Amino acid sequence: MIKYEFSGRVWQHPSPGGWFFVSLPVKLTAEIRENLKWQEEGWGRLKATAGIGSLLWNTAIWFDKKSNTYLLPLKAKIREQASLAANSDVNIVLWL
Repeated sequence: MIKYEFSGRVWQHPSPGGWFFVSLPVKLTAEIRENLKWQEEGWGRLKATAGIGSLLWNTAIWFDKKSNTYLLPLKAKIREQASLAANSDVNIVLWL
């Protein structure tokens, strides 16, 4: 597994009841795609383990063509445990 660390801002998709995400930095996305694109599944999905503080969970990142970056979805349980809301800044560790 390869470990990546980055900071980002939590945002919510504008649709009613939209999911919450953190966008990976574009430079980091370029590095991941260069090295791991061959592992992507349908819709640009890469399996991952993510961490915020002491919280760890299995998830996936998804490549978004509009923003040219990967998106990390944040489930409600994770947001609640980490006290995160839209526009919160967060430090993330990601293992791919």
